[in-house]
Amino acid sequence: MALLRWEPFREIEILRRQMDQLFSDLTVAERGNSEISRSSKTAWVPAVELHDNGSELLLKVEIPGVEAKDLDVQVTQDAVSIVGEHRYEKQSQSNAKLHSEFRYGKFTRVIPLPAKVQNQQVKADLKDGILILTLPKLEQEQSKVFKVNLGQSQSATASIEADNANTQPKITS
Repeated sequence: MALLRWEPFREIEILRRQMDQLFSDLTVAERGNSEISRSSKTAWVPAVELHDNGSELLLKVEIPGVEAKDLDVQVTQDAVSIVGEHRYEKQSQSNAKLHSEFRYGKFTRVIPLPAKVQNQQVKADLKDGILILTLPKLEQEQSKVFKVNLGQSQSATASIEADNANTQPKITS
């Protein structure tokens, strides 16, 4: 029986390579190897930013490489739905691709809104891979600020309590 020397770092390196291969295989399976699988499932979801500017909401959607003709944007009073596709560009054999981390395929994103908006008056702008939607709020949904004066409310409560304490019940016959 031969004794083998244990090399823990070698085994860790083998495990790391196996994990890299596993994730690489999953990425290829996610993207799909054919045009049919590429178009049949959602491959990615765009990142969004939502800002509240008081009278309107500003929604920014990051969709690099997607053209306006490949987008369908629908706005209700409560949500924004964005459906689109980042199309894969076929290349000739002479210009073969060795490695790609770009995401291709269809995507769908529904963003619920924190306030009701006037969906007939939405403005859209697509520039440098960023879709910007300006969503005006409904009038009743806009934030209304009321100032509360703490000094008056405390003194008013104290004077009411004092009035109640000094008042004697009257008995009439």
